[in-house]
Amino acid sequence: MADQGAQQPREVSRLPKAHLHLHFTGSMRHGTLLELAERDGIVLPDSLVEDWPPLLSAADEKGWFRFQRLYDVARSVLRTPDDVRRLVLEAAEDDVRDGGRWLEIQVDPSGYAARFGGITAFTDLVLDCVRDASGRTGLGIAVVIAANRTRHPLDARTLARLAAQYAGRGVVGFGLSNDERRGRTEDFEGAFRIAERAGLVLVPHGGELRGPDHVRTCLERLGAQRLGHGVRSAEDPALLDRIVEAGVALEVCPVSNVSLGVYSDLTSVPLPQLLAAGATVALGADDPLLFGSRLAGQYATMRAAHDLDDATLARLAEMSFAASRAPSDVLEAARRDIAAWLA
Repeated sequence: MADQGAQQPREVSRLPKAHLHLHFTGSMRHGTLLELAERDGIVLPDSLVEDWPPLLSAADEKGWFRFQRLYDVARSVLRTPDDVRRLVLEAAEDDVRDGGRWLEIQVDPSGYAARFGGITAFTDLVLDCVRDASGRTGLGIAVVIAANRTRHPLDARTLARLAAQYAGRGVVGFGLSNDERRGRTEDFEGAFRIAERAGLVLVPHGGELRGPDHVRTCLERLGAQRLGHGVRSAEDPALLDRIVEAGVALEVCPVSNVSLGVYSDLTSVPLPQLLAAGATVALGADDPLLFGSRLAGQYATMRAAHDLDDATLARLAEMSFAASRAPSDVLEAARRDIAAWLA
């Protein structure tokens, strides 16, 4: 008789996961956005209210500008330290509900500095909120500080020095985000050298809106150890082999890839090709507030789109922890519980 577990797919929300690609404002619950906006009389665009989640595209600069405008509007509802505390706690609660055991949440403090007393004060606030949320939910949480590639590279150096000051005190990585078609990636090399000297994991965005050539730039000039997205590495088998050999992990966010028009549909996201090549892949939700899908949803959609079996989902979960900066006790418990989920 066939094994019953093989006939009935296991509940994906019970699979332990590490979440390595989640942006700070983009982690906000839709209901929280509406509530905070109403409190302060902030008028939200229809695409963040009745038409949510919004129809998005990043096929050109106009499409990305619209996406970024919605993100900036969402950021504007965070007015008080309690708002920040609520966002972090709810993000943690949502990840735990989805099977999350470890979260590395990405934030650009310069986007909040004017309202919260500067980049250092805001970083202190975020780390305090992280400690509180972790204690209340049991989720391990660390912070990745990310520079914005549409700002001057000297601003990125300032953020890299800030991240270095908090290395070992809640900050584990340094990234580079926003539209990867903007600015010159090479100009941010100095910031990444500062972060590298501090022992931070280097996690620039690359290989989503631009193709394999930009992935090479991230590897060669920034020393990327993980790639935010990196999914378009699948277009160049030689590059993908290089990524596998170097042990560079890919933070793949399927729902956002489709929402932004990188791929036409979920079946086109080349996850099977990445896995077949031996790549380390960690599925992430990117910006649930704008894309409407959280962590477990990434596993569920890839299971459905590519007919993945439970062993493959377990392998994806294992890789998410392997690519993380989670401490050894979290890693050991996750391995044990992933095996139990699969048994």
